[in-house]
Amino acid sequence: MDDLAYDRDVIYQTLRELDFINHWLGGNAVTLNSLEKVWRTISKEKITIADLGCGSGEMLRLIARKASRQNKNVQLTGIDANPNIVAYAQKQSVDYENLNFAALNIFSKDFQQQTFDIVIATLFLHHFSDEELTGLFVSLRKQTKIGIIINDIHRHPFAYYSIKWLTSLFSKSSMVKYDAPLSVLRAFKKRELESILEKAGIITYQLQWKWAFRWRLIIFC
Repeated sequence: MDDLAYDRDVIYQTLRELDFINHWLGGNAVTLNSLEKVWRTISKEKITIADLGCGSGEMLRLIARKASRQNKNVQLTGIDANPNIVAYAQKQSVDYENLNFAALNIFSKDFQQQTFDIVIATLFLHHFSDEELTGLFVSLRKQTKIGIIINDIHRHPFAYYSIKWLTSLFSKSSMVKYDAPLSVLRAFKKRELESILEKAGIITYQLQWKWAFRWRLIIFC
């Protein structure tokens, strides 16, 4: 998924399978429950939320439906560096007037000049080095008014072999078969996340383990 030159059809098949995996392994619930925890105390008339590495936009559509049920006014922005992924997300989200998408590098000045109430990132940050993440957290604290919600993978042998077995049996995407186990290898131990946060000067946060092998990190801005 890091290669922006992949064929569009390959990317679309991969996005569909990733949405399926996140739904059935409970990953979506980690982000949605965390968002509930953050926004329940917000009295603003409109809440702006950005999803970094938004993929198909499925998480934003889930948030839009959740907000509608709770009568919350939200403006949602999906950020992804791959224009093909952004095009797919836009196509899947045409019925949602409060969703928009942008093909942006999160380390670019164009992105860093934007501000939001809440920033979320689901299964995205393990793509970057510790040094890049330290700089990103420093920048996001300046860009975010209320909270940052991170949902990412716990690096563990059981997680690695489980996803490798599941994708080899059920995936039709060569990208998913390759990237899913690799993502686990790139993922985090608890102390590694704590070290990155410490280097970024972040001390007010909650870090908890969630099923299935996820870290839920909430940073209060």
